[in-house]
Amino acid sequence: MIWHPISTHLAMSLSYAIPILIAVAYLTLVERKILSYMQARKGPNIVGPFGLLQPVADGVKLFIKEPIRPSTSSPLLFTTTPMLALLLAITIWTPLPLPFSLADLNLGLLFLLAMSSLAVYSILWSGWASNSKYALIGALRAVAQTISYEVTLAIILLSVIMLSGNYTLTTLTTAQEPLYLIFSSWPLAMMWYISTLAETNRAPFDLTEGESELVSGFNVEYAAGPFALFFLAEYANIMLMNTLTAILFLNPSSLNPSPELFPMILATKVLLLSSGFLWIRASYPRFRYDQLMHLLWKNFLPLTLALCLWHISMPICCAGLPPCS
Repeated sequence: MIWHPISTHLAMSLSYAIPILIAVAYLTLVERKILSYMQARKGPNIVGPFGLLQPVADGVKLFIKEPIRPSTSSPLLFTTTPMLALLLAITIWTPLPLPFSLADLNLGLLFLLAMSSLAVYSILWSGWASNSKYALIGALRAVAQTISYEVTLAIILLSVIMLSGNYTLTTLTTAQEPLYLIFSSWPLAMMWYISTLAETNRAPFDLTEGESELVSGFNVEYAAGPFALFFLAEYANIMLMNTLTAILFLNPSSLNPSPELFPMILATKVLLLSSGFLWIRASYPRFRYDQLMHLLWKNFLPLTLALCLWHISMPICCAGLPPCS
């Protein structure tokens, strides 16, 4: 009787984690194929039909390689930080309605913010534990970038909370029945999308892994399985941010409330948003670091603060007006 609920929760957790990991693996294939066609080449097309088994081959290759650890590194942190990164990346999916959440949290949006903030520690510890100046510089730049753009993301989330009236993600379904929030708050949606690019270290904001500057940044000393865990965590965060964008601003259940069609509509919108990430990567060069920080602190932060104050003041200003007949 004691093990029955534990096994049930474990099965539910695996039913969430395994599809996410499979989707992450095939997102890498989608990225390589889209970028290759944008650059007038074929991309992966040898392993399996149309290259569909390429992610499997890459995973097998990485996990059977010998893991190399620098002799001067901190053994415990060096080994555990990739596992922490992937664990956090999977845990953040807990309150997302897909269409039903693994844990129905009353403060789901605050849980998302807290868990995404913890992800900074895996980057910082991996750079510090490597005992390499390149890894440490990459980790410090990554932490500064991630923490900075989390400020904008938190303020935009506060504005969305004011519009929906609740901290739960399922409330956004009811709030967006008459109109998607992307149409009523398109400046917020635009800044949110660009901030998610920076938060997930995607081009043109991939300064934490600038190959020409930092030799891959904080994960330069990692190889084989630990590097694959960092890779999976990064792409899981990309899918998470695009799923959250679809739920916040393009709610899938507004047009068709059927729970059977919810996952298909959500997956289509997430794939389109992820394709936007890849399109931007193929189109724009990398920013300089001062331009990255200037965009946030001088442009996005004042705009998001002004819009947030406007959303807060609107209900107060309209409180004394008579109801519409």
